[in-house]
Amino acid sequence: MADVSHHRGDLAGHPDASEMQARYERVLGGRDVVLVDGPVFLVGLYCAVSPWVLHFAAAQPALVMHNLILGIAIALLAVGFTVTPDRMYGLSGAMCAIGVWMIISPWIVGSAPDAGVIWNNIVIGALTFLLGAMCVAAASKSRRTT
Repeated sequence: MADVSHHRGDLAGHPDASEMQARYERVLGGRDVVLVDGPVFLVGLYCAVSPWVLHFAAAQPALVMHNLILGIAIALLAVGFTVTPDRMYGLSGAMCAIGVWMIISPWIVGSAPDAGVIWNNIVIGALTFLLGAMCVAAASKSRRTT
């Protein structure tokens, strides 16, 4: 009878190992998906729900819509980075601009924001800017290797 049990171990001896490695490299394009795209998506989701998490929905209605729209935009950028990285990494610089805008938006969009709202948007903006800079670096690295 044949041994059909699953043996955990190295795939180096697998007949399709080189083809699987080549496909993996082709799909990823030399970039680390988990390091950048996941946190960008999470920052976007948090930005979208932050008015209700911090309970400033009633006091700052303009900032509620602002954070909701920009949070959805950041999350959609992350999905785009994951699904079609070749086309979307050109928009990495836009994430840096969104991050800067998030930092200054409480004073421009809001009306007399309190410290919690200000710090919330500063942290979201700084994270968005940092992750956008990482996306720019990943895009320039992948352009250099191809």
